[in-house]
Amino acid sequence: MSAVLSHPLRALRSRDFRIYFIGQLISVAGTWMQQIAMGWLVYRLTHSALVLGLLGFASQLPILLFGAWGGVWSDRMDRRRLMMWTQSLAMIQALALALLAWQGWVTPTLLLLLAFLLGCINALDMPARQALVVHLVEDRAQLPNAIALSSFIMNATRFVGPALAGFVIAWLGETACFLVNAISYLAVLLALSALHVRPVGDNSKPALHALRDGLRYTFSHGDIYLFLMLVAAVSFLVTPYVVMMPLYAKTIFHGDASTFGLLVSSAGAGSLLASLFLATRSSIEGLAHKVSVAAIAAGVALTLFALNTEHALAYPILMVLGFSVVLIAAGSNTLLQSWVRDDMRGRVMATFSMAFLGVAPLGSLAVGSLADGIGVRPTLSLCGVLTVMVGLLHRWRLHSRMASRAD
Repeated sequence: MSAVLSHPLRALRSRDFRIYFIGQLISVAGTWMQQIAMGWLVYRLTHSALVLGLLGFASQLPILLFGAWGGVWSDRMDRRRLMMWTQSLAMIQALALALLAWQGWVTPTLLLLLAFLLGCINALDMPARQALVVHLVEDRAQLPNAIALSSFIMNATRFVGPALAGFVIAWLGETACFLVNAISYLAVLLALSALHVRPVGDNSKPALHALRDGLRYTFSHGDIYLFLMLVAAVSFLVTPYVVMMPLYAKTIFHGDASTFGLLVSSAGAGSLLASLFLATRSSIEGLAHKVSVAAIAAGVALTLFALNTEHALAYPILMVLGFSVVLIAAGSNTLLQSWVRDDMRGRVMATFSMAFLGVAPLGSLAVGSLADGIGVRPTLSLCGVLTVMVGLLHRWRLHSRMASRAD
């Protein structure tokens, strides 16, 4: 029995989750290719760290602005149908991007606008995507594994997508990446249409009341609040390093698009290992402490990466950084999904998306602006030191909460 529970792919025994997993795996790989291509294209057009920061800001700001409402609609609507709408709109956005790049009409302003549009779509899509998972497994004991495998999708494709994008950009240009992404959305649309599950939302309360209830529940739950604050801090201080990668590849390591793809893929390899580590766990016991330690490790790795000038050392450092960030994000996601009430799941996961992805644009803007003024290496060093301090504070607060419950 224990061997079955600890099998890293056990959630794939559920038909609906297996179909969803395959569709998402293909689609998210295309999304990573588009993200890398947009970053490289905007830097090629502007050679500006500030504009790179603005691109990250534009793509994720809508999650901060509208994510809470996305959670409300996720709890009120059929999540499968909502995702079919959002994925279709994202496919149209990718086709528009491919057309503009192919015709040579693309400008930094248009890239920022299209990034903002995709962010608005994601503000609706992400809460529904995370809350849908609980309906796709036949046994609730498989839920932590399903969440870990969902994280695996993001990080397996994060390993493959950027490396593939780097070579495709060097060979065919950014347009090919945008077109591949548009086609990849067909996989997830087919998967969603094949699902048997039809979760129906509860719209008995007015939307504004449902929003207030969700926020009140989220911030009054001490454990949920503590881990949301950690995720938000890591999102602000650590994740903007990805936005700086084109600049790092070009100015620090004197590389090209392939170098950029390999740097991002190194972090993706660490992220993939973290996902596999979480997938092999049979329970959430001890996970909170591991997440806390990972925050400290992320700060140390970011500081070392900022101080390093050796090309060969950058890859293992980024692997540790990728591992730590995913352990924080996916581990916190697993903990929250285990603690939350079912009727609040969409709203709490929307708040999680806001903390992890919605706060990131503020960090991207701050890091991009500071890097433009004092340089990218001093900026990332400062972020790394602050992250270590945040991790130590979180660990102290976690121990205090556990000690008070023991008394």
